[in-house]
Amino acid sequence: MKRREFLAGGVLAVALSPAFGEGIANNARLAIYSPSEPGALMHERSENRYYRALFEELRRLGHVEGQNLTIERYGKEKGSAGAGALAADVVRSNPDVVYVVGPGAMFFKRETKVIPIVALTGDPVAMGLVETLARPGGNITGVSVDAGRSGLPGKRLELLREMFPGMLKIGHVTLRVAAENGQAAAMRTAAESAGVELVESFVEFPASETDYRNAIKYVASQGANAIMVGDNPDTMTNRSLIANLIAAAKLPAMYPISECVHAGGLMAYSFDLVGLNKRVANDIDAILRGTKPADIPYFQSSKFELSINLKTAEALGLTVPPTLLSIADEVIE
Repeated sequence: MKRREFLAGGVLAVALSPAFGEGIANNARLAIYSPSEPGALMHERSENRYYRALFEELRRLGHVEGQNLTIERYGKEKGSAGAGALAADVVRSNPDVVYVVGPGAMFFKRETKVIPIVALTGDPVAMGLVETLARPGGNITGVSVDAGRSGLPGKRLELLREMFPGMLKIGHVTLRVAAENGQAAAMRTAAESAGVELVESFVEFPASETDYRNAIKYVASQGANAIMVGDNPDTMTNRSLIANLIAAAKLPAMYPISECVHAGGLMAYSFDLVGLNKRVANDIDAILRGTKPADIPYFQSSKFELSINLKTAEALGLTVPPTLLSIADEVIE
C-alpha cells in the first residue's frame, strides 16, 4: 500500500524548452539504447511504467511517434554481440538524439563526440562523462540516480542494517559493466564507512540464470550474510529470478527498485524513475529544439522511496522495526 506520494523531484521546475509547439523538428529520430531490456517495453503503452512516463511526457511536449518522431529501439534482442558493439551500431545509424539507459553511456563517450546523448546514470562526474553537473560541457547530459561517491549505497546499507542488525559482511552483486562505471567504487566507500566487510561478485553481460545463481552462491560461500543488488536495467529485467535465488539462499537483501520487492525481495530504496524519465523527455525536447547538451544541466535525483515486503521479512525471521515502517512509502503485506 502507498504510504505517501512524492512529487517528481522538480522534474518540470526548470523550463528547458520554448513554448509548446515552437521549434519542434519534424521527422526527428530518437534512439533508445538499453541492451538489458526487450525493445517491446520501449513504447507509450508499455507494461513498464517508466517508459510510459517517458513517452507520455514526450507527447505532452509535442513529440509523437509516427507523426513527427521516429523511435529506433536497441534492446535485448539486438545485443547479442555485446553492449559495446550495440552502441557502435547506434552511432553508425546517426540518430538526432540517443537515450541511454544504464551504464552504457561510457560506450557512447568513446564512440561519438557529436551525437547528442541523454543518459540515465550513476555519478556522471566520477564516471568521466561530464565536466560538472551544472555545465556538462560535451555532447552528453541526462539524469543521475546518485551524484555522489557513496550517498545512495551508504543510505541503503544503513536501512538494511536497521532491518538486519546482525549484518556483518555484505555481498555486492551487479553487472561488471555497472561495477566498473562507478558502482563498485561507491559501494566500497559505503562499506568502509559503515564498517562492514564487502564481498564482490560481478556478472558479465548478457547475464544468465546460471551467472546470477553462481554470483549469489559465491558471496554466500565467502561469509556474506546479506546482499546488495546493484543498479542496472538487468536487475529490472531479471527481478523475479534474482529475488527467488536470494530467497533460496535465505539472505536479507536490499534492492534498487520497488519492482524487486513486488517480486519477493525484502526491501528496496529506489529513486524516482518515473520523475527521472519525465526529466529525460524534457532533455530530449530541449535538444530537438536546438539546445546543446553541453548547456543542459545534468539532473541529480533527490526523491527516493522505501519499499518493504513483510511476508519476506517473516520468512527470514526478521521483525521489521517500527521506525522503518513509519518511514516506508510502500509496505507489501
